[in-house]
Amino acid sequence: MNWAFLQGLLSGVNKYSTAFGRVWLSIVFLFRVMVFVVAAEKVWGDEQKDFKCNTAQPGCHNVCYDHFFPVSHVRLWALQLIFVTCPSLLVVMHVTYREDREKKNREKYGENCHRLYQNPGKKRGGLWWTYVLTLVFKIVVDMVFVYLIYHIYEGYDFPSLIKCEQPPCPNKVDCFIARPTEKRIFTLFMVVTSLACILLSIFEIVYLVGKKCREGIVSLHNSHQDKRDHQAMARNISASLGSGKNGNLVEANTLRLVEKTTPATPAPAYSVAIASEEITAR
Repeated sequence: MNWAFLQGLLSGVNKYSTAFGRVWLSIVFLFRVMVFVVAAEKVWGDEQKDFKCNTAQPGCHNVCYDHFFPVSHVRLWALQLIFVTCPSLLVVMHVTYREDREKKNREKYGENCHRLYQNPGKKRGGLWWTYVLTLVFKIVVDMVFVYLIYHIYEGYDFPSLIKCEQPPCPNKVDCFIARPTEKRIFTLFMVVTSLACILLSIFEIVYLVGKKCREGIVSLHNSHQDKRDHQAMARNISASLGSGKNGNLVEANTLRLVEKTTPATPAPAYSVAIASEEITAR
């Protein structure tokens, strides 16, 4: 197991994950990978060598072991961990692709050019779909392997004694599994952690979809609000223009009325009339 690769994968994916994704990564690498590497491989060891049957018939031991354990638990878990962790690399590769495009765009048009991505690691557009599809793939993989273990081994239990009557066994023979209780505990532990990872991935999908819907609703509301604001502003401008025209018309009509009511030759003042009468009397 290459721990440097796992550490790089964990640190690389962790930067672009949500809170649910970080918890998922912790469960996978701390509880599943470490338990698998440190304990599970040692518990199973050489399974076929530790599988005992109370017969000396040649081939009976191998046939019974193959019948009850067609695929090793350890190898199934190794495949499961590989298929579950590899899709996370797609997110890192997508972010790297975005960063490379942004770098080439700056080299071609200069540092002050229009940016293709404001934040290459932000889950928008294609990266959002890549992230969600990786979550769906991980859910499907975990569910398939949990079902395979149940279907192949007819449950998650390890009986201490199993009966085998496969040819070339002469009759029904008793076979014994080494450390059945310990294997049962590890099997249940791996199944429970797989179910926990499935639930976390489902919660993360619900969170991402809900956040996307909320952002869409907010954006739609803001666009409608902007449209209403523009319409109200246009109505105010037209109303102000209309009131200005009406005011000008009223002022013009008032001036015309004043001109009509004002006489052409005003009457002489009272003092002027008395003066003229005195002059006439003299």
